[in-house]
Amino acid sequence: MRKSPVNGAAEHAVTTTKTYRNPTVLQTIRADVKRHWSIYVMAIPVIAYYLLFHYGPMYGLQIAFKDFSPAKGILGSPWVGFKHFESFFNGIYFWRLIKNTILINLYDLLFGFPAAIVLALLLNEIRHSVFKRVVQSISYLPHFISIVVVAGMMIDFLSRTGLINQLTGIFGIEPIDFLQDENWFRFLFVSSGIWQGIGWGSIVYLAAMATIDPTLYEAARMDGANRWKQTLHITIPGIMPTIVILFILQMGNMLTVGSEKVLLLYNPLTYGTADVISTYVYRKGVLEASYSFTAAVGLFNSVISFILIVAANSFVKRISENKLW
Repeated sequence: MRKSPVNGAAEHAVTTTKTYRNPTVLQTIRADVKRHWSIYVMAIPVIAYYLLFHYGPMYGLQIAFKDFSPAKGILGSPWVGFKHFESFFNGIYFWRLIKNTILINLYDLLFGFPAAIVLALLLNEIRHSVFKRVVQSISYLPHFISIVVVAGMMIDFLSRTGLINQLTGIFGIEPIDFLQDENWFRFLFVSSGIWQGIGWGSIVYLAAMATIDPTLYEAARMDGANRWKQTLHITIPGIMPTIVILFILQMGNMLTVGSEKVLLLYNPLTYGTADVISTYVYRKGVLEASYSFTAAVGLFNSVISFILIVAANSFVKRISENKLW
């Protein structure tokens, strides 16, 4: 049966309307690029950076499953499966490395993570602007000191003839070899990290506090709330999303400890508490040229970190509305 011109035009109009209302993904992308082309041009260097230095090197992860030889190259090296993973798991240092890495990060999570929050809360309560700026500047300065300089300061201050032992000697306390005693290493490592990063870490929380509506504090004062109650019921809930996000990200680093500072401070006498995964990878990979073994250890570390960050996000999502994704 032949359609009438009216019905045909109506169907064409409906089809055109549907096409207009439901554009394809490619059409949407093209329209967005055309509308915001300048933003996409600015994003090209960032995208190129991640492609070259983050996604590109993933091609080399396969050497974790090979006996890599620089002479044979990645493709020419023979496959060995999970040999290097088994060697790491069955190694005599495995549990020591895991224990030291987790404990250092756990101490930093328990003491270092809240330290920046507490400092930000205290700075937020200071009303004298000049004094506040002075305190902020003093607390920020250690962040800009090189790790090498910090390690040198610690070695000088904590030696048997250093400033700390000279001060304690006034009270009749015997000199202590702080950096030669493995029982002191975790405390010194974490406390120096807190000193160096507490001021810089507080900036994020101070910025989050600046977004809190001032009328909330005015209403709380009218209701008779003192400074402590305002902090407890307004400031802390206001920065809670920031706290949660940074907590989740830190959980993803529970098996990661920067090797630079440890390498500068530790020695064979303190390996029992100072040797962590990153320093072990340095010794095996750089000093012994065991590239496949260290690639396997690094891949294991990355997989566990990914699992931890997903687990932390799932846990936080169950107990609150704040989450990373």
